[in-house]
Amino acid sequence: MWCTAMAGDWMPQVTGLIEQGEFAQAQQVIDKLPSKIKKKQAARIDSAQSIMSRINRDFSMTPEQGRKLIEERMPDVTDAQIENWKQTRKLEVMNIDGQERWFRKSVRNLWLLADEMAEDHQRDHEESYRSGRHKYLQAMRSGADENSVRNWHRANITFTLDVVADAVPAGETLRVWMPIPFENVRQRNVELISSNLPATLSDGSIHHTVYMEAVAQQGQPTHFEYTFAYDLGERHIAQQDMLLLLRPYRTDSEIYQRYTAPEAPHILVNDDMHALALDIVGDETNPVLQASMIYKWISRTFPWAGAREYSTIPCIPQYVLDNGHGDCGQVALLYISLVRSLGIPARWESGWQIPPDEINYHDWVETYFEGVGWVYTDPSYGRGVVDTPMSDYFASGMDMYRMATNEGVCGEFSPAKTFIRSETVDCQAGEVEWRGGNLFYDKFSSSLKVNSLTPCNNSNDIIQ
Repeated sequence: MWCTAMAGDWMPQVTGLIEQGEFAQAQQVIDKLPSKIKKKQAARIDSAQSIMSRINRDFSMTPEQGRKLIEERMPDVTDAQIENWKQTRKLEVMNIDGQERWFRKSVRNLWLLADEMAEDHQRDHEESYRSGRHKYLQAMRSGADENSVRNWHRANITFTLDVVADAVPAGETLRVWMPIPFENVRQRNVELISSNLPATLSDGSIHHTVYMEAVAQQGQPTHFEYTFAYDLGERHIAQQDMLLLLRPYRTDSEIYQRYTAPEAPHILVNDDMHALALDIVGDETNPVLQASMIYKWISRTFPWAGAREYSTIPCIPQYVLDNGHGDCGQVALLYISLVRSLGIPARWESGWQIPPDEINYHDWVETYFEGVGWVYTDPSYGRGVVDTPMSDYFASGMDMYRMATNEGVCGEFSPAKTFIRSETVDCQAGEVEWRGGNLFYDKFSSSLKVNSLTPCNNSNDIIQ
């Protein structure tokens, strides 16, 4: 089941048909619902139809189009090669209403996944290692505070979101949620400086947002903008230090109970996940070492590839296992599922990575060890340093170039959102709706601009 509020007696049948690629049949079931049910469950019906629309959008490439793109780089490609890539999930395809359809990113992903590109993969890993080591050495120029945080900087950031003209009828109210950082051990002094419209900060949600409303004008895009600032720093705890501090888990504590439990549908704690975790760690019983082994196994096993929309995937960690690849959030959810199945608390954190040369969405994890506390873990960044001198760094550390805005998955928004979100797991690009439904990404665009990133030690050095 997807991470949405889809429920009702008719819903299991529709969900099953969607998973089988039988969209026409699913729509027939919806069409035959009594008018009273359609009215009462309009939001759930909208969710089901949105899922089908998003899958159709993601799987929009025909086999002929895909082969043509492959031939541009590999003119001598054979049918057998293409079939092998399909069987090994290096080319992601789906059968929808009897027709084979390719994932729109499948050919780009092929160059990241195919064995034929091994030399390119190695060069990518080397570049990732150099980038990670540079950030690490930069942080080591300053001493850590009492929370093991160092290299404190003050970031000034502007976030904008623009809804395209006539996306909704003129006079209708647009409701918009956009990300903002929250206070934690490596983020502090969050300040909303300005906004072009009245803004409300979320209250009690695990998804920290700035909420605005605006009335749509005919023929005009609708612009939302705000500027904020916060302090951010690098934090890591060396494995040898954690081993010295480690204590047995207090299994009756709130942290342990909450963060070792399953969270349907994307955090699995079941017999299969437990068996896989045991296969990875073998006879090791120390939780610090177990978590490190799982982190390294994921880093070595699952290469990065462009992801389909999270809202269309029934169970993300299972998707990674089935397909043999995953983006940052997908491998993060697999890591959380595996360590929780061993009784090691872990939780999701996500937002943006904001280094000057690579501003983008990013997802990572926090892992809890008794006697140590929460430490940052980034299985995706681990892929760039695995089997290098920095192989353990991202198992229990994180550079300063992160803006955390979500501290969990699939939570409710504040204020509440009526219709299915464009991103059902967290909030990074922002969300938009009106009384007629959700607006998907083709109806709006958003961007984040780092205006300045200045050391907090009164230095005049500014990272450009």
